[in-house]
Amino acid sequence: MKKLVIAEKPSVGRELASVLGCTNRGKYLEGPSYVVTWALGHLVTLCPPDTYGEKYRRWTLGNLPMLPPVLNTMVIEKTRDQYETVKELLDREDIGTVVIATDAGREGELVARWILKQAGCKKPTQRLWISSQTESAIKQGFENLRDGSEYDNLYYAAESRSYADWYIGFNVSRAMSCHFDSRLSAGRVQTPTLALITEREDEIESFAGKFYWTVRADFGRFKASYFTEDGTVKIHDEGKAQELYSSLKGKTGRVTSVKKVSKTEKPPLAYDLTELQRDANTMLGFSAKQTLDTLQRLYEVHKIVTYPRTDSRYITDDIVPTFPQRLEALKDTPFASVCPKLSEIRTDLSRLVNNEMVSDHHALLPTEQPVRLDRLTSEERALWELVITRFLETLSADYEYSTTTVEIDVDGSLFSARMTMPDRQGWRDISRMTGRRSSAAAPDDESEYGLYGLKEGSPVTVNAVELKRFATLPPQRYTEADLLYAMEHAGRLVDDRELKKRLENGLGTPATRADIIEKLIQNNCMERKDGFLVPTAKGRELVRLVPPQLRSAELTGRWEQRLFAISHGEESEKPFIEDIKKNAADLVKEVISNNDSYDPSRMGDPKHLCPACKWPMVKVIDAEGKTHFVCQRFSCGYEEIVTKKQIRDKILLARSVIKESHYRTAQRKERDAAPVRKDTGTSTGGTFADFIRASEERKKGRKH
Repeated sequence: MKKLVIAEKPSVGRELASVLGCTNRGKYLEGPSYVVTWALGHLVTLCPPDTYGEKYRRWTLGNLPMLPPVLNTMVIEKTRDQYETVKELLDREDIGTVVIATDAGREGELVARWILKQAGCKKPTQRLWISSQTESAIKQGFENLRDGSEYDNLYYAAESRSYADWYIGFNVSRAMSCHFDSRLSAGRVQTPTLALITEREDEIESFAGKFYWTVRADFGRFKASYFTEDGTVKIHDEGKAQELYSSLKGKTGRVTSVKKVSKTEKPPLAYDLTELQRDANTMLGFSAKQTLDTLQRLYEVHKIVTYPRTDSRYITDDIVPTFPQRLEALKDTPFASVCPKLSEIRTDLSRLVNNEMVSDHHALLPTEQPVRLDRLTSEERALWELVITRFLETLSADYEYSTTTVEIDVDGSLFSARMTMPDRQGWRDISRMTGRRSSAAAPDDESEYGLYGLKEGSPVTVNAVELKRFATLPPQRYTEADLLYAMEHAGRLVDDRELKKRLENGLGTPATRADIIEKLIQNNCMERKDGFLVPTAKGRELVRLVPPQLRSAELTGRWEQRLFAISHGEESEKPFIEDIKKNAADLVKEVISNNDSYDPSRMGDPKHLCPACKWPMVKVIDAEGKTHFVCQRFSCGYEEIVTKKQIRDKILLARSVIKESHYRTAQRKERDAAPVRKDTGTSTGGTFADFIRASEERKKGRKH
């Protein structure tokens, strides 16, 4: 009997097949012991509401809430051919076992299990659980296949999460759209994420700035800043600042304190997906989705990084012996010059190695696969260099430095200056030696090296004084890096201690956060402007009108705690789903009881109004690249499709208008300059066609 291996993507399936000795058979690959096929992401999904009754085809408040006792699955029509291929293989009599080789995580488990469920397959299953796509990792994974039943609880958690999103998302979105007569979509992750953006915009608009002043004294060898009794350099009283400025010049002070402290800065932790997305956004300008897509290619196609969708920044102790091979794989890269210096890897790896902090996958690392830089695109190489720089830093020695702080008293006024001197660069040497910038190695504070040799009691004289005025700044809008951080640490925004613990993993997962951001942009709830994420008026209205519990991260906190318990066999999925149904019904009632209204005027001065109802229309580009303008009034639904021909016609029309304008101007000038015929009283100008023809002839003449 043979084993059927189901991968998540064709590229992964072909890689597994090459290791297992399978050859191409058209829509799948087969060998003596294995048959390999694949999904195309999800092949099966949950059925939409209208499959549970004809009444659900119409969006009306009277049919809410929609709470089918059991949610059914269906084949996605777009990928039906591939599903049929997989089902035919599952039904083969010579297939005795199914090996689930989809992505090793909650969502990957769901992809495979729903295919088996839809196909009615009851054959025994095994699980391939690997973190890299190298040949050695694949061979080792197939030598240690686990029984599929070990992952039943992970599947139950994944399916429960999907069910919950269906009950909450469909019910609340329909209720909001019908009640407020606008196309509004709400969910337990996207709505609190949008709320972060809109709340920051509210803070910016309500911000009232204030002036403050700083005083800095020049003592010749060094400069020092004045500090208030509160320990800050900010002076909020202009009179006090002016008085200091006027009275200090020429005064003699005394060094009252010289403190030298030796400090150590340990190497940064390795990357997880979210941390890499943040750094790639800040340093490379990549969006979260661009980073994930690029990283996926480095993992699947080039096989030079480990599993990308990880939420851990630690490794297990069994990874440590593989470090020499991972460093050897860098021998033909610019990082080769650094690797020999790491031949004696630091002995204390306790900061990086932590078995308890690794759940499904360890931190993002390079693999043992030799690197061919000529095969990488510029994007792939830039991102790969970030990963390698961080990896080498984690294996390097501590950064050691000393800080000297000097305090000076000038007529009772306290001034302070600081000098930082590195003793050993340690892990900070990596970026210096390779020429690659490190996000972890923040620049040292401005150092006053003239402090060297100063002692307590030394007299110093104020040679000059600088007085500067500053204005307090409003909070900055979120960059994509900022939003990823806020989503990851959403628990900090919650007061309840228990919920803080439940939100340790934040809003969404590392694998879904990029898609959440993109979905909010596609739904016209926020947009990218000059590197920042800005809420649209529609997004602000949605957050204003949605039930409060959907605005907060607390709902996700409660869900994730229970889903975690389900995945570990500590809770059954049935009570969770029943509670979700009740929650969905309560949210629908809350929406309907809201007497407020959606105000389209809050969307500013829209450029495109619906010709039918005069509500704002939103520009949408579909999967085929076609431009649509969709009315945001739900009861209207007017839609325009702008074809490429229409765009070309508009361009040609605009050019024609410009040409005719030029013609009219030229004709007028000619008429003003030409003699007037006595018989007709008209100028000697020609027709518009004559003008165009003459214009074209002049162009040809210039070319020759």
